[in-house]
Amino acid sequence: MSDAKFELYYWPGIPGRGEFVRLVLEEAGADWVDVGLQSGAKAVSAMISKGPVPAYAPPVLKVGDVVFSQAPNICSYLGERFGLVPEDEASRLHARQLQLTVADAVAEAHDTHHPLAVMKYYDEQKDAAKQRAEDFRTQRIPKFLGYFERVLKANTQGGGKHLLGRDFSYPELALYQLVEGLLYAFPNAMRRIAPEVPGVMALRQRIAERPRIAAYKKSPRAQPFNQQGIFRHYPELDDPNATK
Repeated sequence: MSDAKFELYYWPGIPGRGEFVRLVLEEAGADWVDVGLQSGAKAVSAMISKGPVPAYAPPVLKVGDVVFSQAPNICSYLGERFGLVPEDEASRLHARQLQLTVADAVAEAHDTHHPLAVMKYYDEQKDAAKQRAEDFRTQRIPKFLGYFERVLKANTQGGGKHLLGRDFSYPELALYQLVEGLLYAFPNAMRRIAPEVPGVMALRQRIAERPRIAAYKKSPRAQPFNQQGIFRHYPELDDPNATK
């Protein structure tokens, strides 16, 4: 289907969990193709059931004859393969730890608009969503971003600028995408929280300015946030607008 070394299968039209993989592929300068964007959702659906261990859901990555899934799993594989993490075992384990912590935050962000059932429409669970979103904004966002702020400060080798060691590593891409999603979904809450996590916000800006990431985000390959993905902006789920 493609001469590319890496084939990513994820739903077209949304950043979703596939975006965490796309960012690593782009930063690595990998030879890759976004099959969902190129060939549509049917191609993604067809790939889910393939391989000796079928995927539960996309994203799915095909590398030669190997097919595997789960965004943190794919990101750690790519990060290690392309040298986007130190080579020592402790650093690689810690990188996976950070990537998985981002995945936890992403799951909770999704549950703000679908707190009762994934298969029900948002309009069918609005009241519960308001309660869940309030807790997420007031308790969980500060706790997650505060954790990453502490990780940055604790990494004396990186001077407070990097999550691991002296240089950039792939979990920084995941943290960047998490912050971008939170800024889209909860802009009022993030205006309140951002001053409490200056290191995280500075990291987000540095990642946005990395040449390959900046070029990707300006390209048609980068799919914008919308009301179909993980991060959705429903004003009623955000902090009240205190600026007025």
